[in-house]
Amino acid sequence: MNDLDLDNLFSLTLRDSGQVALIDGNTKKIVNIVKTGYAVHISRMSASGRYLYVIGRDARVNLIDLWMEVPDNVAEIKIGLEARSVETSKYKGYEDKYAIGGSYWPPQFVIMEAETLKPLKVVSTRGVTVDTQEYHPEPRVASIVASKFHPEFIVSAKETGKIMMVDYSDLVNLKITSIDAAPFLHDGGLDSTGRYFLVAANTSNKIAVVDTKDDKLVSLIDVGVKPHPGRGANFVDPVYGPVWATPHLGDDTVALIGTDPVKHKENAWKVVRKLKGQGGGALFVKTHPKSQNLWVDTPLNPDEKFNSTVAVWDIKHLDKGYDIIPVGKWSGLPGPMRVVHGEYNKAGDEIWFSVWRAKDKESAVVVIDDKTRKLKAVIKDKRLITPTGKFNVYNTKNDVY
Repeated sequence: MNDLDLDNLFSLTLRDSGQVALIDGNTKKIVNIVKTGYAVHISRMSASGRYLYVIGRDARVNLIDLWMEVPDNVAEIKIGLEARSVETSKYKGYEDKYAIGGSYWPPQFVIMEAETLKPLKVVSTRGVTVDTQEYHPEPRVASIVASKFHPEFIVSAKETGKIMMVDYSDLVNLKITSIDAAPFLHDGGLDSTGRYFLVAANTSNKIAVVDTKDDKLVSLIDVGVKPHPGRGANFVDPVYGPVWATPHLGDDTVALIGTDPVKHKENAWKVVRKLKGQGGGALFVKTHPKSQNLWVDTPLNPDEKFNSTVAVWDIKHLDKGYDIIPVGKWSGLPGPMRVVHGEYNKAGDEIWFSVWRAKDKESAVVVIDDKTRKLKAVIKDKRLITPTGKFNVYNTKNDVY
């Protein structure tokens, strides 16, 4: 019902106003401001690209139909009191059939009808931890990813350190394969082939690797202090082959993990390279298959020199170190500010960063030409209140990161 280039639409979290801004990636204009839960953590796309799902920290899930004349809410549900994860079924034959939300409290996940958010199955995550085998009454659901190899959701329970492969092909006779990983599971994403799921066990300082085809733990990899990958970043290292990258909250390194057990078996599931970045307090790393850049933010670093800038490496020349991009300065806004969460457009020739200031201050989104690393545009609007994460429809739908 609209003429928007939906594949290049961005869903931008407006954290403190309890909204998302839908922004046209071509014109850089706001299409709509949609009321959602508070502090939306992630936006996820249905397999068809029609439905956008967002979940707030207050556990409110909103279903936005992008095919409407003006994309807007068509359903919402509260799956608990506090949450952070939502995903949709991606396996062939189950497109747009199921959605899942994971909550911090109560400790549970909820499988819903994708087109209405009608709850179909509520499953508790209470259980024993993988290390001390002690009962934990409230293991929070951290990341959720949809498998490409089976009709399964990959659900990470934070405190117990268990990764659950939830088979949604039969909700009455529900089958869950429980994989022991490491405590304090957090965010994660798929490797470039879509077969392997890499997830941070942040306070354990490890990355767990799961083979989503065989539903087995592949490796637990020691990395830096408190890894925080978001969904990570996939690219080909000129020396070590395909890798997946994570920065860290607790130190200044970026760990590159080999992900090719076939052609680069000697490098698979090892930290093959550690890049030294600006400092700790990093939240997200980003690249794109059409880019030669690797971008890392540091919004939680206490030093304004670091939290208002980003570091960028040339993937072909990683040994040369990083350049600093003054994103905050380019916004034209006064400090203090935090520059957070790079996201590419569909074409992979632009990267967008949020310039996050207090809710009573003006904020912005800065668009950078990826090839030249020069300023391309600054998006300002009084409705852009505390912008943080942003998600391109095409990249999110196709797990491009």
